[in-house]
Amino acid sequence: MKTESITTTDLSDFGYRELRMAATLLTALCDHGVPDDFNDGGVTVMMNRRSGNVFLTNEDSDLAMMNGDKLESFYLCPECGHEGFKDEMAHGEDNEECQRYVATIAGR
Repeated sequence: MKTESITTTDLSDFGYRELRMAATLLTALCDHGVPDDFNDGGVTVMMNRRSGNVFLTNEDSDLAMMNGDKLESFYLCPECGHEGFKDEMAHGEDNEECQRYVATIAGR
């Protein structure tokens, strides 16, 4: 039995909503380039089938998404799983490992 991957780069799997989101990402990429802390090697458009989120990813498995009308890096804390844009990553005040991670992305 074949299991379906959570993420896909196959545009035939995208609905109209997700294709519009991809178009917005690609327009932002053309107009402004990748975020400063995002490696532009191996960039591709990807969709999470469960959440419906559409994002850019790269050869380092970094993520970039639209935050309002701006293309920004999106982070996932390796310690607790908290996720968000840089301004949403103040978390884990009692967790030293989380705070170290927040400090590393703050310098980006």
